[in-house]
Amino acid sequence: MPNWVQRFGYGEFIHLEHRNCKACMMKGEQLFREVEDNCFSAAARLQDMEATEVDMQVLSTIPVLFNYWAKPADGLETSRFFNDHICETVVKHPKKFVGIGTVPLQSVDAAIREMERCVTELKMPGLEIGSNINGMNLGDPTLFPFYKRAEELNCALFVHPWEMMGEQQMQKYWLPWLVGMPAETSRAICSMIFGGVLEQFPALRIAFAHGGGSFPITIGRIQHGFDVRPDLVAVDNAISPTQYLGKFWIDSLVHDTKALQYIVEVMGEDRICLGSDYPFPLGEHRPGELISKSDLPSTTKDKLLHQNALDWLGLSTQ
Repeated sequence: MPNWVQRFGYGEFIHLEHRNCKACMMKGEQLFREVEDNCFSAAARLQDMEATEVDMQVLSTIPVLFNYWAKPADGLETSRFFNDHICETVVKHPKKFVGIGTVPLQSVDAAIREMERCVTELKMPGLEIGSNINGMNLGDPTLFPFYKRAEELNCALFVHPWEMMGEQQMQKYWLPWLVGMPAETSRAICSMIFGGVLEQFPALRIAFAHGGGSFPITIGRIQHGFDVRPDLVAVDNAISPTQYLGKFWIDSLVHDTKALQYIVEVMGEDRICLGSDYPFPLGEHRPGELISKSDLPSTTKDKLLHQNALDWLGLSTQ
């Protein structure tokens, strides 16, 4: 069965096609990180895929390149560039790559236009979006026209944390990645539940990175808060948060067999897709190994390794 890896950073910073090359990724005027050529070279990725027995990758832009901070016209231009590059890679290697796009959500109108282009012209099955838009939660009604159009287009959405809450107050010990990212993902899930996104757009296929962050382990606390202080929590959506379990996807990147078993029990075996975070240090170095070596039934493993990703992307019947 195919071994699908759900989420990959991908963006062309400079055109390098040979191995052992590096490129600098900038965030504004500051160096964000130095990346290897497997962030921008299809040839490098294909070699890594063969070495790790990955049959197909889903390509997406590295979150720092969402460029939500930019002027809408500039954000649209960079989005189009990245989307065209990913599409070009998929066209060259259609049996190895599927691409999902990025859109300038600082302008909902521009984001909708680019989403329409991604789906209808570039034939992308989905988009990747950030966990917040310049600090605005994903449950904000401003974004509802975008969700409505995504639902109409049958466009899957993948939410990845970025610009984490409290990032500037916890720079030491790599805490933004170890603590901030899980909390940021839970923030995105809760804001979409409590903001009524999942209620108003029930056909919208949404997936969240990194095992849903801290959401699965804190769903009891979230539900309890909903029960005891509805005046604070249920102000925009009166539906219990636990009613939405099984109605969105998360990935499997939890790095722990007990945690994997737990999220399967909480979220359901049909709603977890293989995630690797390739090619970065916090990723799974051999994608799918955690699943393969777990005690989960073989039928469940098959779902996690490939079938659930196909379902989320709407590619099961293709």
